[in-house]
Amino acid sequence: MDPDHQTSPVPLSDHLSQPSTVYFSWGFRFQIVSLGFGFYSAIFLLTHLLSLILCRTYQSLLAKEKVFWDLAATRAVFGIQSTVAGLRALTEDSALSREKVMGQEDWSWFNILTAIGFFIFENVALHTSSVVFRSLDLPLAMHHFFALAGYMTAVVWDSMGHYMPMVTLLLEMSTPFTCISWMLLKVGWAHSLFWKANQWMMIHMFHCRMVLTYYMWWFGLKHWEELIMYVSLPPVLLFFTGLTLLTFVLNPIWTHKKTMQLLRPVDWNFDNKAVPLNGSQAEVSVKPHAS
Repeated sequence: MDPDHQTSPVPLSDHLSQPSTVYFSWGFRFQIVSLGFGFYSAIFLLTHLLSLILCRTYQSLLAKEKVFWDLAATRAVFGIQSTVAGLRALTEDSALSREKVMGQEDWSWFNILTAIGFFIFENVALHTSSVVFRSLDLPLAMHHFFALAGYMTAVVWDSMGHYMPMVTLLLEMSTPFTCISWMLLKVGWAHSLFWKANQWMMIHMFHCRMVLTYYMWWFGLKHWEELIMYVSLPPVLLFFTGLTLLTFVLNPIWTHKKTMQLLRPVDWNFDNKAVPLNGSQAEVSVKPHAS
């Protein structure tokens, strides 16, 4: 496909703001995707360097755990970006909210393209780690596959609206809390009031995720005729397949694990090991202000 080829922007009603034509240039799209990939790769590397300098806990971790630590911080940053984008779609009066099936704006295009960059980075990191350490988190791999494929369809079939892709990003609302929870587990703060408060917030966010998936089902069914009429079949099939797996498989698994983790602090990601109490082991001590 010619990178300089430009497709035509989606025809919107006159009263709706239209996205800049530059977002329909494949060359510009590749630049923004590369920007997203580079930015989150830099966050990953920066987390590694800072943690190596400042955190003794990080220094004592196994190589696989260090990678997971760096990925957790990177995912948390993406989670913040995604939460802001999702809340903006839900609350702001924009082309997305006024024309939910066809509406697009510059900021939604930017978030879709940078999300693709992140999910490319995430898939590369996840599968490289799986090969090197001979392990695979299947639910997470499924989640990232459908995420990348889903946002790619929004670029390939670029006449579809961005309301639902932005709302889908809001599912990342739990990610920053998950990152904090795991890092505090590793430094031995799992019995602290702060960890428990964060865990309660994380569980609440996972329940909010479930409510959000119900809203997405309601949206899909309410706008079914419009989706069939204006959106190509592959994006529709991918959306409902991914939503089915999320609603009935992934969300219940993750919500159950996080709830059980509150009752019994365990590192589910590495052999279900019980975590140490604060300062009970030398290897979990942290330099002042390091974490």
